[in-house]
Order: sequence, then C-alpha cells, then structure tokens
Amino acid sequence: MSEKNNKIIWDELSPDDRLKYEIAEEIGLLEKVKEQGWKALSAKETGRIGGLMTRRKRELKKQEEH
Repeated sequence: MSEKNNKIIWDELSPDDRLKYEIAEEIGLLEKVKEQGWKALSAKETGRIGGLMTRRKRELKKQEEH
C-alpha cells in the first residue's frame, strides 16, 4: 500500500488509486481510510466510491471525445 504513517504518497499511486483517494476525501471518508484502511469501509461506502469513480471516468472519457 502507498501509505506510510497515515500519509499518502501521491506519486506512487496509479491514476485509479489517486481518483479513489480523491473521491474518498470529497465524501469525508479519507480519514477513516487512512486510520483503518479500505477494509474498514462499509459496502455502502465502498459502493458510493466505486459509483462516483465510474461516473467521473465516464465524464472524462466523454470530454476527451469532444
């Protein structure tokens, strides 16, 4: 994992992981992830992050096509 002492090393993250962390931060789950890891999230929280990632990727793809 790219976390050391609860600090995220952005340069080591893949674009998908970076997006996942950004969305977690936007919806207020980043501290929970940093303290307890991704496994601490509920299915609902994980699904929300996944759904938002999918939407964001779709929007980016649409912008690239235009």
